[in-house]
Amino acid sequence: MLFQITEIEFDLDDAIPEFLEHPFINPNDEIIGQIWEADDQDDLVEEITCATGWCIKSINYRHILEDND
Repeated sequence: MLFQITEIEFDLDDAIPEFLEHPFINPNDEIIGQIWEADDQDDLVEEITCATGWCIKSINYRHILEDND
């Protein structure tokens, strides 16, 4: 299944302050709008966590219908 991320919140509580203050580093900006392929919501969370290295607090997405022409 394909999922497009519309909102996401990462658990950045353990992030170092220098990382969070850097103006060009925002994991949300990298993920929102992207389309991910996953088996289900749990797999989607696992895929994003593995790709970013950050645990997810909350996530919203929409299913993308595949065109099988």
